[in-house]
Amino acid sequence: MDKPTTRVLAVLSLLQTHGRMSGPELARRLDVDVRTLRRYIVMLEDLGIPLAAERGRYGAYMLVAGFKLPPMMFTNDEAVALLVGMVAARGLGLAEAAPAVESAQAKLARVMPETLKHHVRAIADTVHVDLASSAHVPDSNAVLVALTRAAQARRRVHLQYIAADGRHTERSFDPYGLAWWSGAWYALGLCRLRRALRSFRLDRMREVVLLDDHFVRPADFDALETLTHAIGRIPREHSVEVLLRTDLPTARQVFPAAFGLLEPVDGGTLLRSGADDLDWFACQLARMPFDFDIRCPDGLRAALARQARRLRRLAKRG
Repeated sequence: MDKPTTRVLAVLSLLQTHGRMSGPELARRLDVDVRTLRRYIVMLEDLGIPLAAERGRYGAYMLVAGFKLPPMMFTNDEAVALLVGMVAARGLGLAEAAPAVESAQAKLARVMPETLKHHVRAIADTVHVDLASSAHVPDSNAVLVALTRAAQARRRVHLQYIAADGRHTERSFDPYGLAWWSGAWYALGLCRLRRALRSFRLDRMREVVLLDDHFVRPADFDALETLTHAIGRIPREHSVEVLLRTDLPTARQVFPAAFGLLEPVDGGTLLRSGADDLDWFACQLARMPFDFDIRCPDGLRAALARQARRLRRLAKRG
């Protein structure tokens, strides 16, 4: 780091990373004396970078928040991480996300060295993340933004909602958090109409109005965990119990929380679930890397036998 310009940019990078640093610490990181560091600070201010200085024994330098956005500087690994995140963002089901992602990628590419641009193009051209497995997509990100702001501020909202059967309802709702699952966004929280914890799909919301009322969110609330457990408890046509001949941690690696309830028992792990299509459920069991015993229903045993016969026919063809 022998060029003054490089050291000046290093000061900016350190302040962006740490937010607040003392003069002696900055000087130590750059291997210069405090007087030289002050010259670098003046050079940054001459470039229009807004800095604040706290005087005294415990003083420090920091960027002025909100005055002017300073130039962002990223390492190669940080730039690659950002791009992979942008690639994933394309599949998050927001109609307005794609133009924003393309614009952000273009801005990053304009300031990258040529070697890094090559890596970035390779990722953009070859990496694809299929997160949007559903055709249910919000018309814009306005609903998402409104709900995330309400959840952060602990403020109640008023919803206009279209249920799966087409019924239009209105209700007050305390949004505790949001989660993306199986191709759709969900908001989870306290429904004031039903006086119970509920989840609502964002693509079925027609209006979200922020209210003045505040609420208290339960401590350590996990939106995704709550959603997957709720989906796993949805009543189905057939109740299913299967004894998995494996331990609970292994079973959890294979079965997501939305698949059903897992409980350690003598001889393995008990899976309690439900299914509308027993043939589909039998296919899921057939791919398990461990043995299992079907406790109920009898129709699941018949469905598994059908799958076994089908696989034997396919094996003979090979």
